[in-house]
Amino acid sequence: MAMGTVLAWTILLPLVGGVAIALIPQSGSKFARPVALLVTGVVLAMATWLWISFNPADPGMQFEIVRDWVPGLGTAFHLGVDGLSLPMLFLTAFLSLLAVIASARISEFTREYFTLILLLEAGLIGVFIALDLILFYVFWEVVLIPMFFLINIWGGPRRRYAAIKFFLYTLAGSLAMLGGIISLFLATGAQTFDMIALAPQAARLSLAAQTAIFTAIAFALAIKVPMVPLHTWLPDAHVEAPTAVSVLLAGVLLKMGSYGFLRFGPQLLPDGFERLVPLIALLGVVSIVYGAACALVQTDLKKLIAYSSVSHMGYVMLGIAAGTAAGVLGASVQMFSHGLIAGMAFLLVGAYYERAHTREISAFGGTARVAPILAGTLVFMSFASLGLPGMSGFIGEFMVVTGSFGPFTTYSAIAAFAVVLTAGYLLWMLRRVVFGQLNEARADMPDMTRTEAAAIFPLCIATLCIGVFPQVLVGVMEASVESVAKILGA
Repeated sequence: MAMGTVLAWTILLPLVGGVAIALIPQSGSKFARPVALLVTGVVLAMATWLWISFNPADPGMQFEIVRDWVPGLGTAFHLGVDGLSLPMLFLTAFLSLLAVIASARISEFTREYFTLILLLEAGLIGVFIALDLILFYVFWEVVLIPMFFLINIWGGPRRRYAAIKFFLYTLAGSLAMLGGIISLFLATGAQTFDMIALAPQAARLSLAAQTAIFTAIAFALAIKVPMVPLHTWLPDAHVEAPTAVSVLLAGVLLKMGSYGFLRFGPQLLPDGFERLVPLIALLGVVSIVYGAACALVQTDLKKLIAYSSVSHMGYVMLGIAAGTAAGVLGASVQMFSHGLIAGMAFLLVGAYYERAHTREISAFGGTARVAPILAGTLVFMSFASLGLPGMSGFIGEFMVVTGSFGPFTTYSAIAAFAVVLTAGYLLWMLRRVVFGQLNEARADMPDMTRTEAAAIFPLCIATLCIGVFPQVLVGVMEASVESVAKILGA
């Protein structure tokens, strides 16, 4: 099978699987999760095959497949991966399988739930491998639909508010993105929406035109990241979303925004991107500090992790704005690493919630005495999130700080200092939840189950592997990152 066909099936198989689950009779709904496990497992196997077959020395697109779609509009079904998109494809496939494993407790509308999970996986993968602007936009919108229903139907008490807020924020961004894409098409006078074919013509546009178009698109991307002050939908969505959905939301969906900045900025509208770099860097460092400061004062365990995501994604944006090879590479590594660590964090929070039916930090205490494996894994996650050397979180943040030192020395120093804030909210959380005197209400709290371990331990292993052997990830990204840095003149 041609590798381009394998790439296409990473999108098509979840769509086919979702339709198959939707057609299962109500009496056979118990088969929905096994089918979803099979589909996400096969997609992960295909993503692994693509990773193994990838040539890391080639900075260009690989495994391309082009099929006519709507020739009259100049758009085609064009897919491909490079060192920036392949890790995101693999991360999506990896977390989708773990999300299905973690959804063992879903008992209502199971067919509909797993249908939406597979549709979400297809949309997320599509965003990362689409090389046609209209196709990219279609997948961008596809992601909105299942995420809205997953929060609105299976979420917490304020799920409708959170789902509608997420929908409105995303819709506003989507309209801006569509306007930017259409403006780009008209301004270049091109007869195609193909990103690769359009790039040389887009790069020749005037500074004013590039800035206006990229500003519209960047607005949509900033909402997804999310960057302060466009972040307020995220804590609400995380708190109300079911555990597995939070894993995909933090682990993959946020990366759509930062990935889009790399695709639409240096590679499509470099001058417009350069014009907005000071603002992107400023908002990035504000997000780092503000997210960490907000996490410090949270009493809800899940909301603390949500604000930590705002802070960690700020490092990604600072690295992208720096434009150096080290900065962009650090941002790319941080995107992947944060997906692993945030996924682990929300699975652990979900495990605590299942036992206590509350996420209030004050409701716990001394849980290491009754649930040592669960508590120990929470400590491991916290050290990984803090960026302890030997774990994946250290590699990305260290490279971002060093890579942004030249272009944004002050911001780099602030980002380095913000690690103190990160340590503050994580150690404060551990002291209240894991250590100290045992809360008598938690005296009979069970330890981690086999199902929970099956979803969480692979993330622990991946976090350690990348921390100890970073070249496994860095080697895939390096050539593509250097080509981006070359465009920016770094």
